[in-house]
Amino acid sequence: MFTADVDTREAERLAADGTVLLLDVREHDEWAAGHAPGAIHVPLAELDPATLPGDRPIVAVCRSGNRSGKAAATIGAAGLRVRNMAGGMNAWAEAGQPVVRDDGSTGVIG
Repeated sequence: MFTADVDTREAERLAADGTVLLLDVREHDEWAAGHAPGAIHVPLAELDPATLPGDRPIVAVCRSGNRSGKAAATIGAAGLRVRNMAGGMNAWAEAGQPVVRDDGSTGVIG
């Protein structure tokens, strides 16, 4: 079920302690440029809620919060617990939170 948005600080805290799964639904090139540490990547066009783990809530993430809002609605309609990260990766980066590439180097949000 979809609940209220979560801010970037709360999403980072919950992901760090394993309480939630960060799900980045941006396109492949956006992910490759930089993402939140520990997030998993499934582009919105490829999203199938049946393939997602149901053992913990999911926080959907995109660049601004729009696509992740759509993802959260889809995931919630499938009966999974989900929240949308308000402001997306733009807000994450603006708050000074870490952005990484797959190789661990510093990433960017474009």
